Amino acid sequence: MADNPVGRLRLPAELRHPLFWICALLYLFSCVNRYWANWHLPAFINSHLGDLLNLPLELTLVLWVMRRFYFRQPSFVLPVSWIVATWAVDAVWFEVLMPYFKPSMRADPLDVVAYALGGLIFWRWMNRPARA
Repeated sequence: MADNPVGRLRLPAELRHPLFWICALLYLFSCVNRYWANWHLPAFINSHLGDLLNLPLELTLVLWVMRRFYFRQPSFVLPVSWIVATWAVDAVWFEVLMPYFKPSMRADPLDVVAYALGGLIFWRWMNRPARA
């Protein structure tokens, strides 16, 4: 039987990280609960889980793009300044600008803290050189 090249395709190392999948599944759970199921869960989960998971998911995709298309090095990791800049941009965008332009949205300082914790999770456990 001939080798099937499609059968050998693997996800990039960044997207195989267990924390990436945990974050993605928790984010999916958060979205399902917010927009469909409406289970009565603790306030943190209803209000801040998506914000906590935002930066790990976003920065993992940025890391993959930078390794794949720009630096082309599996050992590249995102500098701390990029993580902080992403946190700042997300905080300003979602907590300052969006509530100003869309009155149905509300600014919440705890969301900024959740973004920061998500950035710390990414920096500490996910921003590592890729393994083959």
